[in-house]
Amino acid sequence: MASEPKFGGIVHTYQKYDPVSFPNPSSDAPDLVSPAFEHMMHYGSLKRLTEEQLAKAVQIDPSQIQGFGPTMERLMEVLEARKRKILETFETESVIKEAKEEYEDSYRNLKPPKSIADEFKKATKSEQLNQIEDLWYKAGGEKSPFGNQLLGVFEALASKYQIDILASKYEFTGSQSLDVPKGLEVKAELEKIDELLKQLKDAMENAQIGVINMEELSEYLESGDMDQLNALQRQIQEMIKAMQENQGIDSDGKNLKLTPKAYKIFQSKLLGKIFDQLKASRSGRHMVGVSGEGSVETQKTKPFEFGDSLASLDIQSSIVNMLVRSGGKMPEHLHAGDLVVNKTKNNPKCATVVLLDMSGSMRYDGQYVNVKRMGLALDGLIRSEYPGDRLHFVEMYTFAKVRSSSEIVSLMPKPVTVFDPVVRLKADMSDPDITEMDVPPHFTNIQHGLQQARNLLANSDTCNKQVMIVTDGLPTAHFEGKDLYLFYPPDPRTEAATLKEAMLCAREGITVNVFLMSSWNQSSEDVQFAYKMAQSSKGRVIFVAGKDLDRYVIWDYLSRRKTILG
Repeated sequence: MASEPKFGGIVHTYQKYDPVSFPNPSSDAPDLVSPAFEHMMHYGSLKRLTEEQLAKAVQIDPSQIQGFGPTMERLMEVLEARKRKILETFETESVIKEAKEEYEDSYRNLKPPKSIADEFKKATKSEQLNQIEDLWYKAGGEKSPFGNQLLGVFEALASKYQIDILASKYEFTGSQSLDVPKGLEVKAELEKIDELLKQLKDAMENAQIGVINMEELSEYLESGDMDQLNALQRQIQEMIKAMQENQGIDSDGKNLKLTPKAYKIFQSKLLGKIFDQLKASRSGRHMVGVSGEGSVETQKTKPFEFGDSLASLDIQSSIVNMLVRSGGKMPEHLHAGDLVVNKTKNNPKCATVVLLDMSGSMRYDGQYVNVKRMGLALDGLIRSEYPGDRLHFVEMYTFAKVRSSSEIVSLMPKPVTVFDPVVRLKADMSDPDITEMDVPPHFTNIQHGLQQARNLLANSDTCNKQVMIVTDGLPTAHFEGKDLYLFYPPDPRTEAATLKEAMLCAREGITVNVFLMSSWNQSSEDVQFAYKMAQSSKGRVIFVAGKDLDRYVIWDYLSRRKTILG
């Protein structure tokens, strides 16, 4: 009789495995670059950003850290047990009564000055701290004997408030009585436990152990629990340090530094967000070059025609056609019908100068941050998609300075140094005794910015030239020769000089487009001037809110390229 087969071996049981929530091994690492760049765009440098602050800004998946969840749950259980013990020990009815009696005793025998006697009676009866504080000032404050007596009333009422909050906020079920000092002590401890529980809960969501007050937590934990928590903290710090290196953030122990790798990652993230928005509005990332005689080969092929360049010949496909035609036999030579060439696309170059307004008014609503974010996004687009294009940046304030793309993130709006309602200043910049440091920096010199743009575009080997002016209003500064004029409110003389420069741009084939950012003090004059400046070079005016600036500029750049290609 055949015996039944026996099943042996080891049976493995995989516990706590959830195939839905199990982390994807290919998921993106937490983003350290974006918080660092956002900080730098707001403050102009990373000096105020510590590694601890950067770590707090990072969202980490706690499931990636072994033992993290159970440890946090264990700590929360300890705190919950301590809180439960306190609530089961004490009752609050007696301390509420005691606090009320102490408050009434504090003012019962006081004799206020006649001038404030009625107010004193109303204030103590209504139990309003702000009214008692007002009486203290009216009585003469510390210099008045009655004022010093009122301080005792104020403190007694404040204690009564705290006891009332304790009784209403927590549900006590014990029988042990509290006096007022002990009641305040219990309230402080319960609130501390609540705050620690909140910190632990937040840490469980994003592994931010840095948000936990370790000193306060140590009061409730055994040394072994604290050692385990400190070990987890070191593990997370090592993870973050490795992520910093992978994402191009260097550190010397004191200061953080953004490397070119970090710039590339941040620009890629910016463009990803922008194109997601464009896609949602039916304007996706679908740039296509014009097929024809160009320098860039595509993967598409076509039969050879007379006039096609042999440089684009697809040799592999042509030989395959020859073998197919001959039925597998080795033919003597290629026929014209066997030949296949790669299609090419014509990708004409564009040259663009972006004028970034960093005048004093750009500090309102953080407009300067939106301007810098746009600059980084546009630079990333051209570097990744159109390496043949040329892009320059000019910082625009009282003067105009050519800036590299790496300098954009550290630009800041200029501080306002003149507060007169009317300003009429002239500075001879040819005078060796006058430097830029002697001139108020917060004005807007679009004319000088256009001059710098013309100089940058003069040697561009393309007919596709444009200037993008990103500003929030009228110009308030201009040059006449070496003389610099600063006018506020804006003066027609400055407007005329700026329009003259825009027409010189048009004469040299440069289109001027104006991105007019909305601001609280914008007027119809700002809009009219922007139209005049753009129309002088057959450009356009685009009205944008600050948060949409990067999306509009990228969309406009892509649209312009489509027009050129078409």
